Amino acid sequence: MTGLTFHPGWGFDERVFQPVADRIKGRLAGPPTRPLICGWSLGAIHALKAAGAGRLVLVGATPRFTQAPDWPHAQMADVLENFAAAVAADPADALRRFAALMNQGDDHARDLVRHLTGLLREGMPDVATLAAGLDELRDADLRALVPSIRQRVLIVHGERDPLMPLAAAEWLAAHLPDARLEVFAGCAHAPFLSQPDRFADLVAAFANE
Repeated sequence: MTGLTFHPGWGFDERVFQPVADRIKGRLAGPPTRPLICGWSLGAIHALKAAGAGRLVLVGATPRFTQAPDWPHAQMADVLENFAAAVAADPADALRRFAALMNQGDDHARDLVRHLTGLLREGMPDVATLAAGLDELRDADLRALVPSIRQRVLIVHGERDPLMPLAAAEWLAAHLPDARLEVFAGCAHAPFLSQPDRFADLVAAFANE
């Protein structure tokens, strides 16, 4: 079996991938030496850093979260500062608002927010973990690393992603040596939850190529 590991985004754990993991289960074939790493959002940054371990599926990905003079495809630095303040004041409320923010514009936003807030009620990271994740997003800049990643990469991105602009995914597709981009129409930051069947089909086919 091809090994498939998931790296979740900020504020969530591996449970967030369960709907697609269930759909992919049993559809992966191949030698065990072909691991596949699927990273979403902050998890995509982790996946890029671990690229030597296997092929990649990057979801809602960016090489750099914050804007710079030569990087407009990102958020202003004060977005992270505001999240950090909100987490310090009331982490549960901050994550609920984050779940709503990242799904803005998605055709299935209401259902997605309901699903994600349900996961948060069942369990959420501690404040130290949340703060460390925000620090990592603030400091990450993998643009110099990207051209050296030789593994095959599947990039999945929502056309309406309010956190990671589509232009960031297009940059990754253009600068990774062996990558292709699949844009999910009508989706925001969690296309794997908004269109789980299409996502599972793509990942299974990519893993078995």
